[in-house]
Amino acid sequence: MYNVSISPHVRDKSSTQKIMLDVAIALVPTLAFGIFKFGLNSLMLVLVSAISCIAFEAGYEYIAKKPITVFDGSALVTGLILAVNLPPTATWWMVIIGAAFAIIVVKMLFGGLGQNFMNPALAGRCFLMISFTQRMTDFNIDGVSGATPLAAVRNGEQVEIMDLLIGNHGGCIGEVCVIAILLGAAYLMIKRVINPRVPITYILSTIAIIAIIRLIQGEGFDAHYLLVQLLSGGLLVGAFFMSNDYVTTPITYRGQILFAVIIGLLTAVFRTLSSTAEGVSYAIIIGNLLVPLIEKVTVPHPFGCSEIMKFRGGRKNG
Repeated sequence: MYNVSISPHVRDKSSTQKIMLDVAIALVPTLAFGIFKFGLNSLMLVLVSAISCIAFEAGYEYIAKKPITVFDGSALVTGLILAVNLPPTATWWMVIIGAAFAIIVVKMLFGGLGQNFMNPALAGRCFLMISFTQRMTDFNIDGVSGATPLAAVRNGEQVEIMDLLIGNHGGCIGEVCVIAILLGAAYLMIKRVINPRVPITYILSTIAIIAIIRLIQGEGFDAHYLLVQLLSGGLLVGAFFMSNDYVTTPITYRGQILFAVIIGLLTAVFRTLSSTAEGVSYAIIIGNLLVPLIEKVTVPHPFGCSEIMKFRGGRKNG
């Protein structure tokens, strides 16, 4: 008995549900640390974000009389990634608004999973940043300043590298502890859910371009400053959990490299030349919008096509 099908012939046991489960598991360490550090309000925000995304997707599909797809896990992952990017001082109603924008506007109105033109969770986060800028940049906990390392280093303050590794600083719920983030990233790579090509290229491009910009500005080379840029903010989270989204990342090898370099350039520019100390979310969103163009200019030629075109050109010229 043979299974007859058209190409491509997929020989893999992976499924959307399994992939999403692995991503959710990989997010557990960094979210758990954020909840431990920032308290019960952070736990509430994570739960509200995940439940809201699932509810909005199921509700939309029920009203539109479409098959219910929440069991594939994609809505859960969107909610968890949105929670990763929230400050611990956010309010529950803000989270619901962000989840509604991410699921209904960015994902479902464009056809659901596989049809969204940008990362829904990042789109929800950017929407909240634009709508509630002050609340989304408030990291004060119980009246104690929770300034992020990126803001601190921009103001000329000293930042300890060990504090970045163990999460002893302010920031969003899921981006403060480098060790926890790398544990999740290692899990995804061991399970082969992600390819390190895009994340590593993105990280290296960001740091290299920041170094070049500082040299042009006459700041000189500062290894400590570059380490702070690498280990703080959303760079590592964005690289390993958001930049390689299956739907909004180029499928060609050259396209993935070009995509990673572009978002690295944008992140470096936002972090060094703009009024904000961060820039990962906006960089990846803009990169998502450029994916159709990137794939168009990086599409590989069929084997032997270039030689045939040369032969035809020679015949015409002859």
